[in-house]
Amino acid sequence: MLGFFLSIVLIFFVLIAIISATVSSAGKEEVKVSEGSILHISFNQAIKERSSNNPFETLDLGKLRAKQQPGLNDILGEIKNAKTDANIKGIYLDVQSIAAGIATTEEIRNALLDFKKSGKFIYAYAEEYTQGAYYLASVSDKIYLNPQGALTLNGLATQLAFFKGTLDKLEIEPEVIRHGKYKSAIEPFIRADMSEENRTQIAGFIDPIWNHMATNIAASRKLTKEEIYLIADSLKARNANTALELKLVDQLAYYDQFVEDLNMKCGKEKSAELKLISISKYRNAVKSTGLAKDKIAVIYANGEIQSGEGDDNTIGSETLAEAIAQARKDEKVKAIVLRVNSPGGSALASDIIWREVILAKKSKPVVVSMGDVAASGGYYISCAADKIFAEPNTITGSIGVFGLMFNAGNMFKNKLGITFDTYKTSNYTDLGTMSRPLTPGERLIMQNSVDEVYNTFTSRVAEGRKMKQADVDSIGQGRVWSGVDAKRIGLVDELGGVEDAIKAAASLAKLKEFRIKSLPEQEEPFQMLMSDLSSEAKTWYMENKLGVGYEYYKAANDLVKVQGIQARTLYGVKFN
Repeated sequence: MLGFFLSIVLIFFVLIAIISATVSSAGKEEVKVSEGSILHISFNQAIKERSSNNPFETLDLGKLRAKQQPGLNDILGEIKNAKTDANIKGIYLDVQSIAAGIATTEEIRNALLDFKKSGKFIYAYAEEYTQGAYYLASVSDKIYLNPQGALTLNGLATQLAFFKGTLDKLEIEPEVIRHGKYKSAIEPFIRADMSEENRTQIAGFIDPIWNHMATNIAASRKLTKEEIYLIADSLKARNANTALELKLVDQLAYYDQFVEDLNMKCGKEKSAELKLISISKYRNAVKSTGLAKDKIAVIYANGEIQSGEGDDNTIGSETLAEAIAQARKDEKVKAIVLRVNSPGGSALASDIIWREVILAKKSKPVVVSMGDVAASGGYYISCAADKIFAEPNTITGSIGVFGLMFNAGNMFKNKLGITFDTYKTSNYTDLGTMSRPLTPGERLIMQNSVDEVYNTFTSRVAEGRKMKQADVDSIGQGRVWSGVDAKRIGLVDELGGVEDAIKAAASLAKLKEFRIKSLPEQEEPFQMLMSDLSSEAKTWYMENKLGVGYEYYKAANDLVKVQGIQARTLYGVKFN
């Protein structure tokens, strides 16, 4: 029996290794781009900061191949390559919805605008457009919509879930210590609605973001911003016909009619077969000219900040600090671009990463590129850089900290009949226990600790941004800002994306030719599969069971499990 069991285990690992090798090699097959090809851009999965090295994420076992969604790095890179590729006639934008944040969408949109400078066309077609997809499609030379389709254009919103009522029913009392009147990440546990300060700061970043979107859509569609505002406020674009009447789209057509138009645009017969090539295939066709000796390290800091190891979706202080140190010590790396997409997390972990940025900055330029969100701890690890770039609709700032604990003594006693009795050798041995509330002395100790961390945070920002600490405090207090306002008040230097940050890093390092080195280094597919199997399965199960409620579960779960003093924010904008 033991031999049989070990044989099964061995066979399992051998099969996994074979599949890994097969899928990996299939994903790297060389592709030839034929003359007159059209780059087909379609987003059917969430867009990550960089392409995953894990071919099992979207493995089709029936065909033994992976249909991976390229990361933002490859999407931007291949649009740039297509601009000068004589074999690429134009782009077919096939986007009904886009699972990405506003700033990520903005970067792709800007890359498409740059592509249009080549004189090549961009045509968009969809059965329906969500607002995020339409914002992207609005750059197109011609927008097609299915005659029975729909288009959403209704403005932006942010919605927070509040758990105070649940905690009251369970007789659990949150113990909150914070510094910053706008530091509202803890509000879901102590209120049933937004505070006025919170509502003010939300309006302060969401209104400029919507203004920016409306302005860009209006410019692309040759309308006025006021017309876009009116369409959204009145929900005028209710169906395909009204979308056409309002000049939001150019033509109503079925897919076969769209294909005929595309063929005519390419100078071919209407019935000809389209020569489409996806970004996933195109990246295997474009030959890298990365033979330059000098490198720019692009270091990805994506997700919540925690102590220890991280991965593509989590910033671990140990993993990220090691990656920055690796780039610092590599003599061929002449500059560093830190790509930050994070709501923050552990203040201690943020400080460890900040220290490595300081060390790196002594030997080579460090430029930060902010993604959808680089707030609280995400801003902490950014503030020491030589230069900071953010998109106009990046959410940043949130310079503030808090501590959160829970007193569940009444729940244990009244709901479960459990009581506690403690013997301790020192006054503060059981500080932080869930079985009782904090004493006034304990609360004072915690408040002093939070105040100390806030003081450190603001001093780091003041040093990095060459500001007075009092001025940092005046724009801090946990307040969140849009990228536009962050530039106005001095928290960022320039508006732009990761490509702009790379150009700035090259300029600071006086580089004309360079190649990109991505860090932290990704695991091999087989290792990734083994390490991710249980966590991926758990996430998949919860997402499918809870559906739209998963985001609220995740928000509550993330805050409940926090340890130590936190520098994090809790915001999302309803975009799609």
